[in-house]
Amino acid sequence: MSSTQNTPETTADDGTEASGASRRRAIAWDGFARYGAVLALLIVPFVIPSITQDRFFTKANIENLLTGVSILWVVSLGMTFVVLTGGIDLSVGATLALTGIFISKMMNLGLPGGLVVLLAIIFGTLVGGLLNGVLIGRVGLSFFVVTLGTMEGIGGIVSLWSGTKTTYVNSSFINAIGINRALGIPVPIWIMVASLLVALYVQRSTYFGRDVFAVGGNRDAARLSGVRVSRTLIAVYAIVGGCAALAGAIQVGRIGAASPEVGTDLALNAAAAVLLGGTSFLGGVGSVSGTAVGVLFIGTLQNGLGIAGVSSFWQQVVTGVILIAAVTIDRLRQSGTFRGRNRVLTAEKQPSAAGA
Repeated sequence: MSSTQNTPETTADDGTEASGASRRRAIAWDGFARYGAVLALLIVPFVIPSITQDRFFTKANIENLLTGVSILWVVSLGMTFVVLTGGIDLSVGATLALTGIFISKMMNLGLPGGLVVLLAIIFGTLVGGLLNGVLIGRVGLSFFVVTLGTMEGIGGIVSLWSGTKTTYVNSSFINAIGINRALGIPVPIWIMVASLLVALYVQRSTYFGRDVFAVGGNRDAARLSGVRVSRTLIAVYAIVGGCAALAGAIQVGRIGAASPEVGTDLALNAAAAVLLGGTSFLGGVGSVSGTAVGVLFIGTLQNGLGIAGVSSFWQQVVTGVILIAAVTIDRLRQSGTFRGRNRVLTAEKQPSAAGA
C-alpha cells in the first residue's frame, strides 16, 4: 500500500526534476548562443597576436589596450540601456566632443577641475535626456531620425563653439582621470570597473532595470502593466548622455586638450560592441556584462592589428565588417536559428499556467 501511495509522488518529483533540468539546459544554451560566440572569438585576437607579436602580451601593452578602450567601454555601457529599449543613440560621439569643449570653457572661467567634471556629466545627461529623450520618449519621434538630427546639430554647435580649433586644457584633476595611476593601476581602468559595477547593479537590482527590459520587450504591455514608458526612455538617453560626458572627460585627460574632431566613429563602435555582447537590436534581451566582452573584443582586435602594423583605414574596414556580422547574428537569433531551444522555455511555462 505504501509503495502504491508513494508512486505518484515519486513520478511527480521525477517529472519536476526533469522539467527543471530541461529548463536549466535551455537557459544555458540561450546564454551560450548569446555570449558564447563572442567569448570564443575573443580568444582569437588574444592568442594569435600573443604568438606572432612579442610586444602584445606584456603588462605595458595590456594596460595600453585597456586604457585605450576605456572611452568606448563607458559609452557602450550607457548605450546598452538604450539598445535594450529597442533604440540607438547616434549622437554620443558629438556629445563627447561637446563635453570636451564645455570642459575647456569652464576651465577658462577658473573653476576647479573636479567641479568642472561634475558639471560636464550633468551637462551631458541633460543633453541626452532633454534632447533625445524627450523627443523620443515624450513626443514619440523615431530614435534614428532624432539622434541623427542631434548628431548633426551638436556637431555644428561644437564647431561654432570651438571655432574648429583644439584647446589645450591644463588641470591636474582632469589629467589624473586620463593618465594617472591609483594603487599602481591606471585611473581609466578603475573608472571602467566602477562603471561596470554600477551598470550591473542598475540593470539587475533596480526597478528601473526591470522597466528597461519591459519597455524593450513589449512597449504596449509594459505600459499596461504600469511602467512609465516615456520616463524610462528619457532616462536611458540621459544615461548614455552622461556616459558620453564622462568619456569626454577621460578623452580630455588623455590628450590634454579639447578637440572638435573626436568621437566621429564612437556611435558605430559602441553599437558594434553592444550587439557583439549579445544585446538584441530589437530590445528586451541583453546585458552590460556581454557589452563589456564586446568592447574587449573590438579593442583587442584593433590593438593586435595596430601592433602588426595594419593601417588604421583597414582597422575601420574590420570594425565595419564586425558591425555587419553582429547585426546578422542578432537577426539570425531573432528569426529562429536558436528558437528551437527557446521553445523549451516557453513549453516549461505552459503546464504550470494550466495547473494554476
